[in-house]
Amino acid sequence: MVLRRTSRYPLLLTFFGLTSNNASEFRLSVFNQIHEIVFHGQGGYSYDIIYNMPIWLRNYTFYKLKDWYNQKNKNPNEDSWTQGNVKEEASKNKKVQVPTYVTKASKK
Repeated sequence: MVLRRTSRYPLLLTFFGLTSNNASEFRLSVFNQIHEIVFHGQGGYSYDIIYNMPIWLRNYTFYKLKDWYNQKNKNPNEDSWTQGNVKEEASKNKKVQVPTYVTKASKK
């Protein structure tokens, strides 16, 4: 007569973690998230910093960058550089004017 050991746990696995079925998908999503933060962080983050960052902080940083770029893409015409007087002056003066202190330097 063979005795079967029954598990105390309702799940088949007695541990929590990645399995071979979902490990590659999880790894790909982590590397994609790291790439997005490094690329769209505009030089503020390096790969090592993001890779060693706690998961909760990396997720927070990722979603804050994502929200910022989504808001920026909603209103592409609201760039502060192209609004107001700067845009009007640029359209009036097609030629670049050299300042007088550059052309009329005193020779002592």
